[in-house]
Amino acid sequence: MINNLPVQVVLPGSFAAEAHWYPKALNATIHPLVSFFMNLSPERIVSRYCHLNPKTDRGKLLELLRYECRHFLWSGADLIHATTAEGNRRMVVIENNSCPSGQKSMPLLDDHLEEGGYRRLVERTFLPYIKRKTGGPKVTGRLAVIYDKNPMETSGYAAVIADVFNEDVLLITDYTEAEERNIRIENDQLYALHEGEWVALRAAFRYVTQRPWNRLPLTSRTKILNPIVACLAGGRNKMVAAKAYDFFNGELSGSGLKIHAPETIRDVAKTEIPLWVARWGGQAVVKVPYSNAGQGVYTITNETELEAFMAMEMRYDRFIVQSLIGNYHWSSNSSTGRYFHVGTIPNKQGETHVCDIRLMVSSTPEGIKPLACYSRRARQPLVNQLTGSEDSWAILGTNLSEKQGENQWTSDVNRLMLMDRRDFNRMGVGLDDLIEAYIQTVLSTIAIDRMASQLFTKKGKFSMRLFRSLNDDESLLSEIL
Repeated sequence: MINNLPVQVVLPGSFAAEAHWYPKALNATIHPLVSFFMNLSPERIVSRYCHLNPKTDRGKLLELLRYECRHFLWSGADLIHATTAEGNRRMVVIENNSCPSGQKSMPLLDDHLEEGGYRRLVERTFLPYIKRKTGGPKVTGRLAVIYDKNPMETSGYAAVIADVFNEDVLLITDYTEAEERNIRIENDQLYALHEGEWVALRAAFRYVTQRPWNRLPLTSRTKILNPIVACLAGGRNKMVAAKAYDFFNGELSGSGLKIHAPETIRDVAKTEIPLWVARWGGQAVVKVPYSNAGQGVYTITNETELEAFMAMEMRYDRFIVQSLIGNYHWSSNSSTGRYFHVGTIPNKQGETHVCDIRLMVSSTPEGIKPLACYSRRARQPLVNQLTGSEDSWAILGTNLSEKQGENQWTSDVNRLMLMDRRDFNRMGVGLDDLIEAYIQTVLSTIAIDRMASQLFTKKGKFSMRLFRSLNDDESLLSEIL
């Protein structure tokens, strides 16, 4: 058990770039192609995409890019650049995260805007969200940033919020296992413990990622970005996200648009997992649906890895099992074909590494816009054949976060690949790949946002009955309740 850190006060004018970027990103120059992509208008993106995909409904795609989210206002999708033996390439959505990291890994888009994507997110999304009328009585109080990891970025957001609103901002830690908390809920409003007194909060920018539903309310008079429902609807819940993607793909039928995700089996009991792994020839990915930062993801490529997983004690009752994307010779043969990693451009030793792309976006009154982008590579190179003794996670896993203990995290920055002049050329992607990644991120974000809206009744109350029907996991439900 650990006590939370004292609440800090962040003052206007305190933003210092060196405190909120990795050194390698702070000193990097953004690649011209990435800069060009980040500045493309929705109309040009639609024209280019429809030129290459002539069966796409142009009007529908433009409508979706201009969509304004109600709940899931800030997201970051993790995508894999995959292909088939016939050369059919696509960006595959592995997951879409609420409260995503990425600003500290993004070179400045404009040299004159020192705060970069931090300011864009606050001005484009957080500020309009705070000004949005709710219909209820006006809530007064202070502004806060609440976090349980990633102090480099959360302190950056706090400094920018202080500048944009021209007022002091409270920077608050809120750990899952804390003996004493700096936050409490009273009359559906959040209060923070500051200098021995409980002060009301009118709005909070949230970077609480570890089971946030057991600490923050589903409905609150204090505006929270992102609200907890965005996590339950798919932002931190891979089980419901998979269903949200299926429902939205049904709506998109006939438009030429679709969320591309690995083939997913949902609501799987632990005892069933070996049967589904066998169905895909012994290669699969098993996920604890409510974990994040690379935790709770298990790549299975041999009997030893399957046995090791089955021997583990798990917090939850239900899992998802997905087709595995690896090398062509050992990828799952799913219903959509055998996809495998395009990977990085081979290095001097002829080695290709698995890499993914994290694309962060936010909802604005003008639509969903890109904010930041970076890539991560796996620790070990992609091999053509498996011998059965490999650590498949070292070959396929790309997440940089490493848990060092309770509430202690580090990042393996050596595997970080920036969108700069040096790293971008090694990723093996081009402008059209970035456009497709952006469109896939937008589609998955909208799917989760619509699911979040459906979880509320007409009277604005969270429907636990509907949520239970979508995600009947007693361990999770007990945490929420």
